[in-house]
Amino acid sequence: MKTGGERGDSAMRAATKKTDGTTGTRLLAILAFLVTLFATATPTAQATTPSPDTQAAYLAEQLRTNPVYVTDQLPREIPKSTTPAFTKLAKRTGVPTYVLVLPIEAADGEALLGTVHDRLGKDGLYVLIDDSSVTDATAYGVTAPADDALTTAQYELPFDAGPLRSFERFVDVVAEGGAKAATRAQAARDKYDAEGEPAEMYIGPSDRDNQSFLTGMAITGVPLAMLLLSPYVRRWWRRRPGAPVSLNKRTQPGRWRRHLLPAAAVATAAAIAAAAPQVFDQTTSSASPRPRAIDLNARIDRVAEALSQDPIYQDPESPRALDKTQLAQLHTHIEKFRSSEAGGPVFMALVPQLYEDESGSDEEYFAHAVHDKLGKDGVYIVADPLDGYINVFDHGLGLDTYDLLNALPESVIYGDEKSNDADDHLLGERLTKVMTALDKTERTEDLTTSDDDEAYPFTDPITEDELNPLFYGDFWPGLTIGALAAGALFALVAAALGIARKSLLRRHPEPLQTSTLPTTSPAMPTKPYLRDTARTELQAMAREYGTGERADARARNRYEATMLLTADSGNVDDDLSPSTLTALIILARATRAALAGDDSTLCCGVNPLHGPAKTSRHVRTSSVETRRRMLPVCEICLDDPHKIPARLLKLPPNGRPYYEDELLSAVPDGFTKLGRKVREAAHAQ
Repeated sequence: MKTGGERGDSAMRAATKKTDGTTGTRLLAILAFLVTLFATATPTAQATTPSPDTQAAYLAEQLRTNPVYVTDQLPREIPKSTTPAFTKLAKRTGVPTYVLVLPIEAADGEALLGTVHDRLGKDGLYVLIDDSSVTDATAYGVTAPADDALTTAQYELPFDAGPLRSFERFVDVVAEGGAKAATRAQAARDKYDAEGEPAEMYIGPSDRDNQSFLTGMAITGVPLAMLLLSPYVRRWWRRRPGAPVSLNKRTQPGRWRRHLLPAAAVATAAAIAAAAPQVFDQTTSSASPRPRAIDLNARIDRVAEALSQDPIYQDPESPRALDKTQLAQLHTHIEKFRSSEAGGPVFMALVPQLYEDESGSDEEYFAHAVHDKLGKDGVYIVADPLDGYINVFDHGLGLDTYDLLNALPESVIYGDEKSNDADDHLLGERLTKVMTALDKTERTEDLTTSDDDEAYPFTDPITEDELNPLFYGDFWPGLTIGALAAGALFALVAAALGIARKSLLRRHPEPLQTSTLPTTSPAMPTKPYLRDTARTELQAMAREYGTGERADARARNRYEATMLLTADSGNVDDDLSPSTLTALIILARATRAALAGDDSTLCCGVNPLHGPAKTSRHVRTSSVETRRRMLPVCEICLDDPHKIPARLLKLPPNGRPYYEDELLSAVPDGFTKLGRKVREAAHAQ
């Protein structure tokens, strides 16, 4: 680059090259030289150390110094002090690795990596990481399974695993080599398709409140339930209808037996209190490490230092929003306002405002912190180059910035469709309008921004991810609710045993006839109804199946699937879920039908308790939705399709449609699919 003197010499030679030696021409040449020299040598108000003019150029310059660059704009999630940890992992890939950790909003994925590579001019593995995980990776001039490693990291880890753990998984797969990486990526993809996203690694504050509440309930509820229910149930059992009379009945229990139950209840409460912290052992709600003070101040220091030299600062990590012409115009406006009678300094920061930054995405606190760090009163304008929002804050000038913001159109402050579609959000034009309005803003005695030294009221980023202790907060209400729940449980058990006492001697009814099922089967059965019906159908199936010597393969398969639902016990336990009981009823009836020579393979998809289906139709299962389902339907449902939403089988306790249950989702596909589903579930257990 030529200096001002060199450019002046060139201008002089250019001006005198065509001269004919006359004095006038020489004077013109000398004048041109002086003008050029003055224009190039006079320092401007915004002259600073030259910096790269694009986002990619800046990032390439940072990678030239250190192959791992961690932004200072995400201290709440990924502090800049984690750079050594990323650097250590990057060395394990076996190839030159360049890592960029940037806000996801500021990174244009693979395109940014390609541009940075071109700027840097070095081959290697280029990796882009945001505040949660590895997002893009490309190998330039080296052999590395970047795509497979990226796929593995994304599918093997839950979304809250954190960027450092995600990069570690990425590095491990790269180090394995191409063949192993491809196999692992395919396995991760298959597992994700089959099982869905991995379980979350961390819980939130509401989850901890639930844990505390549940712990409190258990500590009081379980022991009280033991003290209330145990003697009551024991007494009920001895006095139940048909119970044998003991000829050696003791009138009073021994002393040790009288104290056994209270001692067991106290021991249970103590065991729950001791085990709960081991079960609910989470201490943090995020994978992010604690930020240090230097992490939280890094961006504020950077912005304040830049504003001390130039009143306009554009974040170099973000796409540039202002070109040279717009910068010059804004500098002119700022200087004009500073020199005006009612004006003063203006500091303009084009910096992203993110939830993960030191200010928690609050522009006012950001401006307050920059003002404190810079130590200069003035108007602080915060413009977000990523979403285009503009905010104005006064510190010490007494300007009514609230009136200013209210007077400006929303298209200037928040943007409109046109600015949202523009890459630069038209910030140059909009900031010019803000400066024009600022010239007309009146002063007020009521300052719109406080200038005292009180602490910033945003959430403490150091402790915001810490979970409350388990025995805290909702734990105390849980103790009370636990006692009430024990009383409620006692009342329910007493009522249930009272009903059971009246029905113990009742004979088990024979299964209903198939022809009566569509009109007698309820759409919203209770669990006792399902349990009683399942027992009746199971007993009838067992009687008809006998030894199974005459059963064909279809009947045997259905019989075996039915028995799997009872864990091969042949009994219907009280703890079986409504969906399991429903599947048991369907398969038991299907087994009996096969034994009787019935070749039907489908039951009614509207209500499987209706029995065999006649045909399949597209039907509406909801009275409020227009979407239709292809379901097999019985004759009753086929004749009156308008009543199908009311006849749809809904399972207790919440009334969900039966086909939303994982086990029963195969019912509309037939008995074979249902049996296969039952076997898969049993195999998984």
